[in-house]
Amino acid sequence: MTVPTWVKTSAAVVVAAGAGSIATEPGSRWYRALRKPPWQPPPAAFPAVWTPLYALIAVAGTRALNRGDADDRRAFARSYAINLGLNAAWTAVFFRAKRPRAALAEIAVLNVSNLLLLRRAARTDRLAGAALAPYVAWTIFATALNAAIVRRN
Repeated sequence: MTVPTWVKTSAAVVVAAGAGSIATEPGSRWYRALRKPPWQPPPAAFPAVWTPLYALIAVAGTRALNRGDADDRRAFARSYAINLGLNAAWTAVFFRAKRPRAALAEIAVLNVSNLLLLRRAARTDRLAGAALAPYVAWTIFATALNAAIVRRN
C-alpha cells in the first residue's frame, strides 16, 4: 500500500513542529532576561502564527510532490527535508543551546533554504509557491527579531 503524499508531508511537518515546540522555552529565566526589541510579538502570537504556517508548508509540499517529473519531485523532497530540519534546528540552537548568534547564522541558512524551496515549489505548482510565501516572510521577520536580540545582548 502506498502512503498518500499528504500523509507524508503532514507527518514530516508535525515532526519538525514538534521538535521545535519541545525545544522552545520562552518562559525560561535565560530567555526572559534577554533584552528584546519593543516590536517583538507577545509569546502567544508565535503558536498562533506557526500553526497555519505549518499547515501551509504541508499543503505546499503535497502539491509540489504530486506534480512535475520524477527528478523535480526528488529534488523538491530533498529540499523539503533539509528545510524542515533547519526549521526545527533553529529552536534548538536558540533556546536549548542558548546561542542567539549561532541561531542567527542558522536562520540565515534557513532563509536561503526557504527561498530555494519556494522557487522549486513555484516552478512546479504556482499555488504551492504561494502557500510557502507567508512562511518565507515570517522567517525573514524572525531573522530580524533574532538579529535585534543579538544586538541588544
